[in-house]
Amino acid sequence: MSPSRESTSTGGQPAMHTPPVVSSQAWEEARLEMLVKEKAHTRARDALAAERRRMPWMAVEKTYAFDGPNGRASLLDLFEGRRQLVVYRAFFEPGVFGWPDHACRGCSLGADQVGHLAHLNARDTTLAYVSRAPQADIARLKARMGWEMPWYSITDSFDADFGVDEWHGHNVFFRDGARIFRTYFVNSRADEAIGTVWSYLDLTALGRQEVWEDSPAGYPQSRPYKWWNWHDNYEAGASPDQKWVEVTDAGEAAFRNKDGVDPKAT
Repeated sequence: MSPSRESTSTGGQPAMHTPPVVSSQAWEEARLEMLVKEKAHTRARDALAAERRRMPWMAVEKTYAFDGPNGRASLLDLFEGRRQLVVYRAFFEPGVFGWPDHACRGCSLGADQVGHLAHLNARDTTLAYVSRAPQADIARLKARMGWEMPWYSITDSFDADFGVDEWHGHNVFFRDGARIFRTYFVNSRADEAIGTVWSYLDLTALGRQEVWEDSPAGYPQSRPYKWWNWHDNYEAGASPDQKWVEVTDAGEAAFRNKDGVDPKAT
């Protein structure tokens, strides 16, 4: 293995001391060595999510009101009939850098990361953004930036009560009939990686709802891969497409035969 190399300085920047250049065999050996650590990291992340699903819940006793595109809405309304709700407090309002043309740059970067919400909704979970800007300004901003998530205006102490009056963050709630519980909260750097369906579901009380997960007894779970669908093709209560079941079964079997392990256990 050759020693680290110094690249040519460009544009007045100092030279970079880059890693060594090696043969394909040595590169693959280094990759496999790193893979052991990456798999350990994945297992640790799964274990943390399992602990999160066992976190105590906090009953939400106060009534909160928001302005939405269709008028006044309660916190219960934000669920849109689903059992789980993730609420991100985005800073878009007078006094925030960028107002009135833009929301906070960091919150906007996060909004750009949000994937198609149909997949999240298929797991009985709703994502909503909230800010203190009026609805007319929120509608204008969403149209300009191409964002489609539900976005409500805070009208009371919701932000202060849930730790997002001075800093962004994701609050996670669970609905049992008309009763609402706060189940989790993340902010600061924990917000950085949020945006995929998996990152949202891993924050929730029910998790990804797949059979390989370590969840409390009685939690809803189904086989991995089977519930996946095109975002314009989900049907509430529909059984997995049999052809897709066959395709994924074959893929899982090939993976197990190749490595001798279950794909979701690696």
